[in-house]
Amino acid sequence: MLRSPSRILRSCVAAAAAGAVLAGCGTSSDDAAQGEAEPAARTEVTVEPIKAATELTDTKGAKVSLDEEPERIVCLFALCDDILTELGIVPAATNSAVLAHPGFLGEEKAKEVDVIPGGFIAPEVEAILSHKPDLVIGLGDTHGKLAPALKGATTFWAMQPATWEDSVGYLRDTAALTGRTAEGEKAEKAFRAKLAEAEKTPSDRTALIIYGSDENFGVATPESDVAASLFPKIAEYPWKSRGVEGSYSLEEILARDVDVLFVETMSFGDSDGELSEKLAKNPLWSKIPAVRNGDVHEVNSEVWAKGRGTRSLGIVLDEATAALR
Repeated sequence: MLRSPSRILRSCVAAAAAGAVLAGCGTSSDDAAQGEAEPAARTEVTVEPIKAATELTDTKGAKVSLDEEPERIVCLFALCDDILTELGIVPAATNSAVLAHPGFLGEEKAKEVDVIPGGFIAPEVEAILSHKPDLVIGLGDTHGKLAPALKGATTFWAMQPATWEDSVGYLRDTAALTGRTAEGEKAEKAFRAKLAEAEKTPSDRTALIIYGSDENFGVATPESDVAASLFPKIAEYPWKSRGVEGSYSLEEILARDVDVLFVETMSFGDSDGELSEKLAKNPLWSKIPAVRNGDVHEVNSEVWAKGRGTRSLGIVLDEATAALR
């Protein structure tokens, strides 16, 4: 079975490595029957000015208040790293590996950024506070439980992106709080222009993004996966969330005649092989048109699955449109 994605986008997969059951992870969005995606509206390329602020209500309605512009920011998930990179800021410490990607800082410079121990699910509070952060940014439904422990010592900002529009909103909010308004406007404009250009000539090929580490892998859907939220604009992408514990059968995948398949391998510790290699053992896998025709693309999960910001999504667009031609 192909599992539906979770709203925390990959943290349940990480939890599976610690003994949790992947089947228990699902979206909290309303159940949606499988069907063709609604036609996507054209992307607006005009960027509204961003005003610097020390207090704001973020793109999802949460209030954030700081005494002054933050100088030391700790990132507990990759969207934070993505946003800071777009704004020309290096985090005081991080909990992701996306900075090592050549489209970000690159391996050598990324080594200069301290890594918070404890892993994605349970980063160590003492380690976070040792960096004397002015602001800590985490994924709401994963790191929200840290808020009480951080209260009084720093400001904790819980983000919860589900679509590319959410990510752009968080970019704008962070630009306002850090005073990097020009950088934020530039990054947003560049991304919008790239997406608008890509949607001028959408592919008529059917695409699919899957993620996981073994046979219990999931289908990324536009309702709750940021990278997947781009795909209805650039390809045929007939995958919708089926709610908590919803799933697609391999037979359903076959029936959709997937032309191009993108695979996000989630590895834990030492890599034990790519997801596509593991699935090749299943005789049904070889019947998918994309597999038969050699159009299976193993992609960088740090960027595709975890990045979620405009820099990561720009890379996703470049790689996806090239593969979909």
